[in-house]
Amino acid sequence: MHPNPLYRTDDRALMESLVEEIGFGMVFAQTLDGPRVAHTPLISTGDGAVQFHLARGNALSRHLAAGAAALIVVNGPDAYVSPRWYANRDTVPTWDYVALELEGRVRRMADEGLEAFLHAAIEKHEGRLEGTPWRAEESSAKVWSGLFRGIVGFEMEVLAWRPTLKLSQNKTPEERSAIAAGLEAAGHAALAHLVRNIAA
Repeated sequence: MHPNPLYRTDDRALMESLVEEIGFGMVFAQTLDGPRVAHTPLISTGDGAVQFHLARGNALSRHLAAGAAALIVVNGPDAYVSPRWYANRDTVPTWDYVALELEGRVRRMADEGLEAFLHAAIEKHEGRLEGTPWRAEESSAKVWSGLFRGIVGFEMEVLAWRPTLKLSQNKTPEERSAIAAGLEAAGHAALAHLVRNIAA
């Protein structure tokens, strides 16, 4: 989390939307073997919890099953901000970005919870693609049961939401407009949109 309060928000709906829209993050935890991280799809339950799954053989799986504390990080759009985009070039480069840290305690989900998570994730992501969605029922019983033998489902009760929306809020409206244009020209349309609309 960036230390400048200018880059923070208390907008819970915005934080939930980051988890919903991005749908992927990193789970960090301290284990007896040292710090570990895993990358995983995420789904917000909408009531203060986030669900995810890990490979059964992942170093974090055994540790998290015991009710460990963990940190989930969701990264949004990010990009380099060039001094060339300012009228006064006597400055330094920086980086604009969106990130969300979620801290809480993790519990292992029962098979029913994992099954519901998988169906929700499939429906969500298939719905974003054009054409006829793939359905879990297209997997054979053998393939689907093999999936269950290979993964473990978890749910984290989020006790702290720590967002960073560093979107050039410390710049003038004219500078933010120039930064947004520069970001867009560099292929970072999503970040440019946020600079224009959140930092305004």
